[in-house]
Amino acid sequence: MLRLHGHSVAWAAPLLLLIGIGLADWNTSDQFRIISWIVLVPGIAAAICGVWTTAVFACLAVVTYAEVDASWEHQYQTGLPDFILVSMGSVLAVLACAVRVRGERRMLHMMDVAETTRRAVLRPLPPGWGGLDHAAVYLPADSEARVGGDFYDIQPGPRGTRLLLGDVQGKGLGAVESAAALLGTFREAAYHERLLRTVADRLEVRMLRHVGYGTAVGRDDRDRFATAVLVGFPDDARETVEFVNFGHEPPLVVAPGGVRTLPPGHGLPLGLAELTSDQPLVLTAVLVPGETLLLVTDGVTEARDADGVFFPLLDRVTRALTEDPGTVEPQRLVELVRDGTLRHCGGRLADDTTIFAVRRRGDSKPVVSPNVVPEGTGGGTSQP
Repeated sequence: MLRLHGHSVAWAAPLLLLIGIGLADWNTSDQFRIISWIVLVPGIAAAICGVWTTAVFACLAVVTYAEVDASWEHQYQTGLPDFILVSMGSVLAVLACAVRVRGERRMLHMMDVAETTRRAVLRPLPPGWGGLDHAAVYLPADSEARVGGDFYDIQPGPRGTRLLLGDVQGKGLGAVESAAALLGTFREAAYHERLLRTVADRLEVRMLRHVGYGTAVGRDDRDRFATAVLVGFPDDARETVEFVNFGHEPPLVVAPGGVRTLPPGHGLPLGLAELTSDQPLVLTAVLVPGETLLLVTDGVTEARDADGVFFPLLDRVTRALTEDPGTVEPQRLVELVRDGTLRHCGGRLADDTTIFAVRRRGDSKPVVSPNVVPEGTGGGTSQP
């Protein structure tokens, strides 16, 4: 608002105030002297200008006060007390501006650090990455935050492309650290491991190790867990997907003809495997060309309106497809869910919200590094 054609015009406001006060005092009677109001000029400059600009206006305010006041006859001059007021106000304005600018620089630095952290955890995904058309939206519940406990990524590899989306229990730095730990393991395991079951096992072990580390250094992380959905797009079965559900909201398959929900899988969240001897199932599902996989975190499914009603995701997507089958496009689908969620809750998100939509590209294959042969370790079988 204070820039014009790329140049700052913040100086215009204190300059106009300086001129206005000087002219007003010059043209008023001796019963209404306002020249001492000129102390407002460096104060305004301190709020919107830089330190040197504020210093210039501080000097101009003192000089203007002295010249205008001296132009009056002696008995009408405001004199030394108001001169001291203007001088001290000008000095304090310069000091206040210096404090403000230093605070702004510190804030910008922290924003850069937060943005770097966000890009490290939620790295940018190139168009068509892993042979998938994709679109994603991340909405933090805290408007000042850049990243939270939600996480997602796509990792292409020699055996196909794998996808992970999840939500770490809790908030704050501990949740971010857990998300980063899981994503780091996913990016390596999803590339090197032959079986999706092995990737799922690696994620469970990583979560347990991370919780153990947090407990060892004195953090109250022993109850930390993460819900997640792990999806595999095999190269040798291009009309199917494999998936493991770790206690997360089941993905939706969105097609021009309708919407269906994938089976939940009944797996426990990551970090809670010790509570049962059962292993999470590796399921398969049909995903033909043109169908889009929609994954969301509970920021969508648990969004409430003023009456406490949850956001009807399935109904909203189904209705949108009926009105416009083109909504199946990943970008349009993500925008539909994002706008619908925000309208439903009045813009007051109770939790971090991630919306992720992917579908196979019909004319491309996953991008992998050449001449790399992964080590196939672990075991497991897919179950229909």
